[in-house]
Amino acid sequence: MKRIVAAVFHAPAGPSDPEQFVDAGKRASAEDLIRTLRPAVDEILVVTGDTTWAESLDVTVLRTDPDRPFHLGEELRGLIDAHRVDSLLYFGSGAGGLLSTESIDGLRSFAERDEPGALFNNYYSCDFAVVSQASSLASVKLPQTDNALGFALSDAGIPCHTLPRSVETAFDIDTPTDLVLLGAAGRGGPAVRTYLKTFPIDHPTLDAVCDALTDRTRIVHLAGRVNPAIWAMLVPRVACRTGGMIEGRGMRAYGDRRPLFVQRLLRDEGPAAFFERLAGATDAAILDTRPLLAIGGTLPSAADRFASDLFLADRVSDPVWRAFTEAAAAAPFPVLLGGHSLVSGGLYLLAEACWKGRDLARRLHPDLFNGRNDRI
Repeated sequence: MKRIVAAVFHAPAGPSDPEQFVDAGKRASAEDLIRTLRPAVDEILVVTGDTTWAESLDVTVLRTDPDRPFHLGEELRGLIDAHRVDSLLYFGSGAGGLLSTESIDGLRSFAERDEPGALFNNYYSCDFAVVSQASSLASVKLPQTDNALGFALSDAGIPCHTLPRSVETAFDIDTPTDLVLLGAAGRGGPAVRTYLKTFPIDHPTLDAVCDALTDRTRIVHLAGRVNPAIWAMLVPRVACRTGGMIEGRGMRAYGDRRPLFVQRLLRDEGPAAFFERLAGATDAAILDTRPLLAIGGTLPSAADRFASDLFLADRVSDPVWRAFTEAAAAAPFPVLLGGHSLVSGGLYLLAEACWKGRDLARRLHPDLFNGRNDRI
């Protein structure tokens, strides 16, 4: 019988308040995930540099070496050998917290396969994955982070598969905005819900963005690493029209650093002019800021990024990000700022949250007609 092991990786966070807010949210999400995983696997490992929080969870805690740069591939190889892993369920600590028992059973079913294979929540930028024959990783050149894990396994000849996109598979806690959306949609397991009740955030623009999403006369602009399938999911679930630009997909998985159109526009005209131009085309904006502001392919500290997400411009030390945050706050329309999860799993949550407390007099969209007297 195969020995199936789950490994949850949790990276330590910096000291700023927004970073600590996200860190605690990830830990709560991991607790919910572990509770769902427990009946389905033979052992649960938590791999982290901060072991204190995990020691009460009835799991095996593996401490990463604080004096050595973290390398996901090396950590995976080491734990597979040391814990006699036949099949592996890998999770970043912010991912998988919305998975149901039935979904976990599906992951286990894949893990029980006799042939090598890998199943990803997102092949192009992995947040969690299943490897059915963990020994197959021994000869693979594994990446330092999980973003390119799908490419690495596929290039090594391991058959790769992907899960259907849903809020369960697409949502990942990576920024403060992700936690704000969880709270607004009333989502999350017991630990996450308890945490968000203890530390609520009064977001300055979320309600106004939701107003725009539920108004037929408004246009909402999306920009960043938007998956076309998730955009297509959003359209029939909101009342507004949508527009925007998809840019930067795979920015961390691919090696190239091609300049992006919106990034060049921001650089050439400045953020104030950028939002002035956008004001003529939209009534609200949902922006994945990372590809737009990753000048030269680099990002500032998490403290700066997270403070920007919450419009705390006075806490942003990077001058480019501070100027952008100030311009977004001063824009004549509401702007929602975040990372990849905002325009991925976050759009599912926005489509739910925007209707809370709001009603529509008639159906948003008509039924399709198939040439007979029944609906499809």
